[in-house]
Amino acid sequence: MNDTAEPETAEPDNALHQTRTGLDRDHLKRAFLDNLFYLQGRFLEVATTNDLYQAAAYTVRDRMLERWIKTAQTYKKTNARTVCYLSAEFLLGPHLVNNLVNLGILEAACEAGAELGLDFDAIVEAEEEPGLGNGGLGRLAACYMDSLATLQIPAIGYGIRYEFGIFDQVIVDGWQTERGDTWLRTGNPWEIPRPKLAFPVGFGGHTEHYTDTQGALRTRWVPSLVVNGVAYDTPIMGYGVGNVNLLRLWKSEAPESFDFQAFNVGDYYGAVHEKMEAETISKVLYPNDEPVAGKELRLKQQYFFVSCSLQDMLRLQLGIAWDLDSFHEKFAIQLNDTHPSLAVAELMRLLMDEQLMDWDQAWHITTNACHFTNHTLLPEALETWSVELFERLLPRHLEIIYEINRRFLDQVRVHFFGDEARVARMSLIDEGGGRRVRMANLAAVGSKAINGVAALHTELLKNTVMRDFYEMWPEKFHNVTNGVTPRRFVAVSNPRLAALITETCGDDRWLSDLTCLKQLEEQAEDHALQTAWREVKTAAKQDLANWLGKHAGFTPDPETLFDVQAKRIHEYKRQHLNLLHIVWLYEQIKQSPNVELTPRTFIFGGKAAPGYFMAKLIIKLVNAIGEVVNNDPQVNGWLRVLFMPDFNVKNGQRLYPAADLSEQISMAGKEASGTGNMKFSMNGALTIGTLDGANVEIRDEVGHDNFFLFGMTAPEAQQRQAEGYRPWEVYHGNHALKSAVDLIASGLFSHGDTELFRPLTDNLIHSDPFMVLADFQSYVDCQHEVDRAYRAPHHWHRMSILNTARMGKFSSDRSIQDYVDKIWHAAPLPIDL
Repeated sequence: MNDTAEPETAEPDNALHQTRTGLDRDHLKRAFLDNLFYLQGRFLEVATTNDLYQAAAYTVRDRMLERWIKTAQTYKKTNARTVCYLSAEFLLGPHLVNNLVNLGILEAACEAGAELGLDFDAIVEAEEEPGLGNGGLGRLAACYMDSLATLQIPAIGYGIRYEFGIFDQVIVDGWQTERGDTWLRTGNPWEIPRPKLAFPVGFGGHTEHYTDTQGALRTRWVPSLVVNGVAYDTPIMGYGVGNVNLLRLWKSEAPESFDFQAFNVGDYYGAVHEKMEAETISKVLYPNDEPVAGKELRLKQQYFFVSCSLQDMLRLQLGIAWDLDSFHEKFAIQLNDTHPSLAVAELMRLLMDEQLMDWDQAWHITTNACHFTNHTLLPEALETWSVELFERLLPRHLEIIYEINRRFLDQVRVHFFGDEARVARMSLIDEGGGRRVRMANLAAVGSKAINGVAALHTELLKNTVMRDFYEMWPEKFHNVTNGVTPRRFVAVSNPRLAALITETCGDDRWLSDLTCLKQLEEQAEDHALQTAWREVKTAAKQDLANWLGKHAGFTPDPETLFDVQAKRIHEYKRQHLNLLHIVWLYEQIKQSPNVELTPRTFIFGGKAAPGYFMAKLIIKLVNAIGEVVNNDPQVNGWLRVLFMPDFNVKNGQRLYPAADLSEQISMAGKEASGTGNMKFSMNGALTIGTLDGANVEIRDEVGHDNFFLFGMTAPEAQQRQAEGYRPWEVYHGNHALKSAVDLIASGLFSHGDTELFRPLTDNLIHSDPFMVLADFQSYVDCQHEVDRAYRAPHHWHRMSILNTARMGKFSSDRSIQDYVDKIWHAAPLPIDL
């Protein structure tokens, strides 16, 4: 971000300066009206809601820019060690309120809006969410950018400026349908285009070998296609500090927009073909990677943003130093999962082919600059690419990977003498069933540190998918448990709860030191706090109920228990286990109308990948069960089932404060960490969950008595599978389970169609890869405990308060501090305003 040079202008007069930077109500009013007039060309009486939002956004951005430029100047002057967070996704969420909170001017802005007669809530609602991520990984990256700035760590986030983000989800006849996310259609006031900051990125072509003037053998890559990566910068404001870090996203463009030679000979398509091909790279977030074209585009995207980012870092380094010898001391590069793994090969190429370093020096710099976060335990989620595709798109990088592999496997053979099976497993090239490049192996070999994202995940990582690497380099492995920012997920999402916490704790220090929430423990038994706590929760439930009434067609009763499962729809997350419990409850009520149950509203939210049939079928089943249950007068006083459409950051902010029960029921050993579990608990929801991912640590922190635990542990699940898991026997051995599965298969929830849900029920009975049936009875028994606990309000509210009070560990501020201490060794650099 050091390119943000100090403006060569005279110091503005104080009145104008205050209009741009003043934080009080009157200056905000003046600035808002100026921006509405001069940037939107409107006055209040004719302004649309979007005009008002744009003016508000520019007013807030103005107040960030002074800090941003001061931050850039300070970082450049001090040559501070900078964290470069490379992520293919940044699921930022809406900016406006978050920036108002971080600037400390939310109250002043609300007052200014009220005096101008504005509907503040409508202005906030008008903001389009930048859907630049699929889920947890992208949202984690956004939390980490917030915390890096708050902890005053110099940092740049690098990613892709997708023109179309994650699809908008629309439910039609119970099925998910996808619509394009045109988040840029009304403009993005938070970003600043840098059209002069562009880097060439090549694809295809061939390599040429030559001898340079010093007699050294060199390689020149001659690509067949070159695109430009153009920078778009977004300021990321820290909470309560002067630091504003940089998020730099790359847009792909053609070096020449129009081929006049092709146009003049009548080839109209050819005249714009190169432009179209170039712009496709940053057109859409992660296409469905089943077809070959999809796989090719995804690999292009990964290389594109990695190359632009590394070229930018080299530019910054050469702008402050004569050479690149200390590049790894200046930059700590964090690879957020395998998507940026090509950074290892690309940095080697840039250093050797462009900067003319020898292999050893380039490898020393690369392996000391890069660090790798692994986010998955699912072998199928560890990215691999066919050698044929690599050879066609990135021929020079394949050569470099072969050489890295040759040298690395020589080390493996010496370290594990005579173990050729291990050599084959650790190779960067998978030779079985079609040769493929293993991106996780590339990242592991080329990085100084490797980390998992929860204590259990890291241990499983060391003992399963990366065991060979751990046994070779145990010193490389670290754990950094994920966290979420309390600014967005409490202060922004749940302002009533934030105000109650501040009042109870005496000040708002907890927003930058979440361990201060411990003070709530002392009053967990206090009747007045419990009453206020319940009122806050009920108000949040009412808000959600009103929203669902408008967008889901039904307004649930806020007096019922809100039982929520909101996350990506995936078999390993086991939404169908939740559904089997609902069907079982439905049967209980139908067969015994006087059964005593706590009335519940089951709320599901989440998107299925467009090509993931089983996940889409689960969404259909949620809606199908809801259609029957919600319209059955014998049952709907006890049970309601709703699907919340288009779950994203904005809708999550409505959901987390309203949940009473948080469903974290993945099969143990499959979820790396989870962060939704943290957001729910932070807002006082109680968790029902397995010992999976960060659930283990959440349970330890909040207290075993304040967590509803069920199911097999990861070792128990592994052992049962190893012994030969037979779901057919479980199905036939449990009457309640068989009855629930059979009821789905009977056609009751599909208008008599016995084939609609057969793929799902057959998969459970005959395969059940995520052991839904094995954990069913334990889950049902645990739900009995939930039922009893909710009917004891004093007990429930005490548990809820303690859940929030003990969530200090799960702030993303703590996660970033762990990275700083264990991996990056970067120092805070406060900005003096």
